[in-house]
Amino acid sequence: MATLPSGTLLAVASAFAAEKTVSDISNAAEAVVSCTAHGYSVDDIVQLYSGWGRLNRRVVRVKSVLTDSFVAEDIDTTNTEFFPAGSGGGTVRKVSTFTQVSKYLNPQQSGGDPKNVTVRFMDEDTEVNINDGFTAVTESFEVDADEFGSTAYNTLRSLSEVQSDTILKKTLKSGDQIYTPCKIAFNENVKLSDGSIMTNVVSVNGNGRVTRYSAP
Repeated sequence: MATLPSGTLLAVASAFAAEKTVSDISNAAEAVVSCTAHGYSVDDIVQLYSGWGRLNRRVVRVKSVLTDSFVAEDIDTTNTEFFPAGSGGGTVRKVSTFTQVSKYLNPQQSGGDPKNVTVRFMDEDTEVNINDGFTAVTESFEVDADEFGSTAYNTLRSLSEVQSDTILKKTLKSGDQIYTPCKIAFNENVKLSDGSIMTNVVSVNGNGRVTRYSAP
């Protein structure tokens, strides 16, 4: 059944636990992340910083845990050309707090589209399209300017000032969740438009692949 966008909840990651070292990530249909005494639980949301560019900054949900490892749900790393064995290590950090953004309006999205390179080999007479990754995701939305001083307002302003990596979380009416690794830019200059409420514009600059999970 089709889902309408109304009722979609937005939140941003406003606090992370301390980073932990990832010694290795396996090549598997669902990658096993080796991390000594990580302390994570099933359904925790974590962000990986990996030597594998296709996985770097990716947001994943913990599917199952052992003392020194956990399974990254739906993260397929079986292709060793894209994920060379033994070089996926790095760090991981758990999201400890998501702050909901209330009274938002006028969301807009772009990017995430595949990039193609058209090639015609000299011994062939037909061009081929080769996938060359994806364009950066860019989003924006407006928030009620009267939210000034609220927790969400202060969180967006702080994230904009420090320009640190964060995560935008969308929760659909179905309960599905979409995570976008990003940086936030918050325009404190109030937008004035006749016939509309005063708002502040929030820009979301994606810096990694989007991840979607069904309701936990």
